[in-house]
Amino acid sequence: MQSPSTRSTSQARQAARHVALVALPDAVVSTLAGIYDVMNAQALMGESNGVARSPFRIEIVGESVGPLQLASGVPIHVQRSIDTLEASDIVIVPSVLLRRSGWQKGRYPRLVDWIERMHAGGATLCSACSGIFLLAETGLFDGKDATVHFGYAREFAATHPAVTIHPERVLVISGLQEELVSSGASTTWHDMVLYLIARYAGATDAQEVARLYALQWHQDGLAPYISFEGKSDHGDAEIQGAQHWLSTHFSVANPVEEMIKQSKLAERTFKRRFTAATGLAPIAYVQRLRIEDAKRRLERTDASVDDISWRVGYEDPAFFRRLFKRTTGLAPGAYRKRFRIPEFARPS
Repeated sequence: MQSPSTRSTSQARQAARHVALVALPDAVVSTLAGIYDVMNAQALMGESNGVARSPFRIEIVGESVGPLQLASGVPIHVQRSIDTLEASDIVIVPSVLLRRSGWQKGRYPRLVDWIERMHAGGATLCSACSGIFLLAETGLFDGKDATVHFGYAREFAATHPAVTIHPERVLVISGLQEELVSSGASTTWHDMVLYLIARYAGATDAQEVARLYALQWHQDGLAPYISFEGKSDHGDAEIQGAQHWLSTHFSVANPVEEMIKQSKLAERTFKRRFTAATGLAPIAYVQRLRIEDAKRRLERTDASVDDISWRVGYEDPAFFRRLFKRTTGLAPGAYRKRFRIPEFARPS
């Protein structure tokens, strides 16, 4: 299939495609409203300059027409009932807010059935962030790749084990016809909407909208945004003790050897149990803790990269730099520039 940038102008200028933006009580207003405005951008620009041109005809749809209070506590108006919509070109489920009880499957059978019918009729199905929780109930993502907010990744894997999840990826396109689209954490819905504009209207239009709204593609992926939290709910008390010790001693020399000594387990047994419990080999776990501490120091201090390297346990700054980039996708200096509060925003 052709990439969006190589589609012909005649293909991009087809009749406006219908977009069904799904409103449900768990939806987050910022994502829903943002998607609505940005996908309407060309229509709004057309009204301002007298040119009526838009690749999309977008409607907020739901189980019934009228006001609907979203998870944010803000009401939104559902423009059309799914009972009156027999077909759509694109269906988008916005971010949903997961409460402490997590996602409860089976609460929206009418929406799930309707989404399945839309897909059978040729619709492209899209999720923003955690909206994949609802889309996955159709079973259409089983055996396919998708992404979700990294904060919800474990819960999603437990809820929908048949879906291969990639929380570090910004956008995942799956399906034989590239009709299953998922975007990752939070504002990566920007990338999804720009992708849809590029796919159906052309790269020039996507660039124009990106400039209008000052949107940026998350081209470095989401690895730089993910904070490492070692798995600790595995039930192995011996390994939990080692993890607790390591949380404050990761920068010492030879931390793996020290853990093994303290555990009183044979080296081979310790390493096997540690890997089975945490999902990471001991040395990899140490590296993740050290990189996580380095990230905080880059964000919050003026210390040099060489100094940070030494403080987190690495005497060779070159090795530290390579490891940091391999782990986060960014060099230490680029990471600091990306995540440190800029001078103009700091309190005086």
